[in-house]
Amino acid sequence: MKFNIPWKSWVIVCDGAKLLLLRNEGDTEILNLAVVDQDNQPNQPDRDLAADKPGRSFASHGTGRSAMEETSFHAQAEEDFLKGVAEMLNAKVYSKEIERYVLVAPPGALGILRKSLNQGAIDAMSAELPKDLVKMPVYDIEKHLNAAKAA
Repeated sequence: MKFNIPWKSWVIVCDGAKLLLLRNEGDTEILNLAVVDQDNQPNQPDRDLAADKPGRSFASHGTGRSAMEETSFHAQAEEDFLKGVAEMLNAKVYSKEIERYVLVAPPGALGILRKSLNQGAIDAMSAELPKDLVKMPVYDIEKHLNAAKAA
């Protein structure tokens, strides 16, 4: 995948619980990503988010009962976080604060983000990279982006 990250272009690196907003202070050849902003969401397991065990329902006839499917609060919290990231991107592209950006996120997160981005934000995207790099230091993110640019 050939793409460039010119001077002052943005790199958005996220997953369902963490966001890094990076801007290239270098040039197209030598990336120098600077952290502009970051956001974290507490990543609690479902057992800490759920209030009680799953409910039970009665059969329409007879005395049978069955357990209801439990909501994954962890997955819902991640989806809500990613929708918030998309809303932020939509606003920053609309206000022209971000003109071009590369989006880096795990494949599942990319799917949620794509559904929530408006057409302007999609048009401003130079490339998307389906990788989970958000927990890496910025130096390692730069190495992964350089390798992906060359591929």
